[in-house]
Order: sequence, then structure tokens, then C-alpha cells
Amino acid sequence: MIEYRKSGLSLNWIVGCPLECGYCVRHLFDNFEMKVPRRLMSDEEAVTRLVSHPYFRAHKTPIQLLNRATDPMLPIVKPHVFNVLRNLDEQGLTNHVLIITRWRVTPKDCAVLNSFTNLRLTVLVTHSNIADPAIEPVDSRIAAESLRTLYEHAERYRTVLYWRPIVPGLNDSDTDIERARELSQHAHATVFTGLFFREEIASYYESHGLPMPYDETARRKITPEAAEERILAAFQDSAWGALFRKTSCGVAYAHKEADYNGHYGVRELCDICPEDQIARCQAAWVKPDLATVTQEARVLGATGEIEINDRAIVVEGLDEPPRYFLQHGFGYQCHDRSKPHHHRQHGRAPIGWKAGNGTGAA
Repeated sequence: MIEYRKSGLSLNWIVGCPLECGYCVRHLFDNFEMKVPRRLMSDEEAVTRLVSHPYFRAHKTPIQLLNRATDPMLPIVKPHVFNVLRNLDEQGLTNHVLIITRWRVTPKDCAVLNSFTNLRLTVLVTHSNIADPAIEPVDSRIAAESLRTLYEHAERYRTVLYWRPIVPGLNDSDTDIERARELSQHAHATVFTGLFFREEIASYYESHGLPMPYDETARRKITPEAAEERILAAFQDSAWGALFRKTSCGVAYAHKEADYNGHYGVRELCDICPEDQIARCQAAWVKPDLATVTQEARVLGATGEIEINDRAIVVEGLDEPPRYFLQHGFGYQCHDRSKPHHHRQHGRAPIGWKAGNGTGAA
């Protein structure tokens, strides 16, 4: 029910979604076939479990609501999301809270979202412009309208255009890119990213006769270099809103804060960021003390040598949750030595990219 992911501690106390997006990450959690949202516990108990979780730190740990279980703005789900937000806000917590939706958001919803005075709340609206109903049954115009509504009424919260998943040949035409450019004017930031194509999702595609987007699967999201180059070229030639590769970068920019994931250490990610955002991240990015990091990492179970280089803390023996705990605590990337992030491939699958040193084919 609670899982630590890169963009925050994820609370999933309601499970089940009828939207049936073929690429949904719920395939990885064995709940994609659950179509009716069902609460696993009361909203109050969910909050209690969240704030008492060993990895939760008041005012610091980013929080995600229902990001791997259902859409938070479905009519049957939304009242409970608002209850949880209200409960957290009334505790005076100022943590970042991310909710991700592709469903309808009304001006009345915006009034509720504006009523929270402590939380740093961001609504990310997923928009892909994928027209194949077998892959994405929900009309992308719903998300586009929600984005405009959210942006128009935003006072206390911020909204991000979550342009994903971009799949070459499926939704990266000039028309698709122009559509994203237009929508970027109705968001505080835009984040673009590729497709999670794990074995579970590939099996779903195959069993349902869907066109296979790639010949192989990967642990990380797939965004081929050629697709990124086309997007960035359009970005340079047109009047876009601010564009980011990483979710936390876009969220932080929307709130005029430094990136809480410490991506500034991976400098090649920053080459599309606004100058004022780079300055914020640079000012906040401080290499942590090795003795302090070592002490905390050992408590979490780290084995082997612990290194701090100019890009990241490098550890062994820690799964993603404790690594993210360290990363958010120090505001500095934390990597697993056995799963290195190569230059220009941070957080990306190598599919469609040159080799790690940028000079040869992968």
C-alpha cells in the first residue's frame, strides 16, 4: 500500500481503475484487472500509516497519491483524495504532494485544491494524444480540458503537463508535437517522457494483439534519442512553456524551488532548463559529508564501499526505497553500483541510444 518511488512515498489505499490504458504501470503490480475502485481502509487510517512510515519525514518527503492504483479524479475516488489532502494539510505538513490524472477536473475541484494552505500540491495531467482506442480508450481531449481548467484556476496548487508516454511512430508526429506545444501554454511546466515497456506490459500487448512498440523490453523508460531530438528541436524553434526531462524537475520549477531529487549532479539533464531554475538547483546542491552518508546508509543495510562522486552517492546492497530515502534526505542522487547511469542515459533504457560514452552504437 505504501511504496517509495523516485518522485515520492506513494500511498495507494484505493485500488481499481476502469480507464484501461494499455501501457498502465498497474500491469507491474498485478492489479490491472481490477476495474472497480475499492478502498482498502479508511482515509484516516491511510494517512496514519503514511505519516508513521519509517521513511516519512515531515515537510521533506515527497508524497504521491494513488499513482499506481487508480486515477485520483474519478468521481468515486475524488472525495477520498480530498479527505486525505485535507487531513495532511490540517497537520500543517508542507511536503510536496503529487497527484496524477487524465480524467475530468472541474472548477469546483480547483476550488477544493486551492483550499489547502500548507501542502505544496501539484496536479500532473497525463496527455499522450494517442488515438488508438485499443491502447488508450480515454480521449486525450478530456485531459487537455482538465489541464486548461486547472491552470486557469490555480492559486495555491500548480499544474504540470505530463506529456507521456511518447512512442515513436505512434504519437510523435509534427501534429502531436504541435499539440503539446499548445498545451504547454496552459501549465506551469511540461515534463516529457517515454514508455515503460516491461515484460508484463509486453505480454499484455501481445495477448491483445496490440502493435508492439519495441522489439525488446527494458527496466527503465524508453525514449529513443531520435524522438528526443525532434522534440527538443521543436522546443527551440517555438514559444513553449518550460520543458523538463524529469518529473521532479518540472514540479520543483512550478513551485520555484530546487529539484528535490538532486538531478543537478547529472548536468546533461539540465541543458534544457530555464536559467533561473538552474541557479536554484545549483545553490541548493551540496555534496554531502561521506561519514554522515555512510552512517545512514549502513543503518539501512548498505554493503560494500560507499562513494560520493560529482554526480551521485553510489551504494551497494540497497533496493530502491532506501536509496530514494537517502536521495531525498540529502538532495543528492543515490545510485546502485550494479545499475549504473551512463552519460546521457540517466533514467533511460539504452534502446535507441548510443553507448555509455556517447561514441558508439549500443
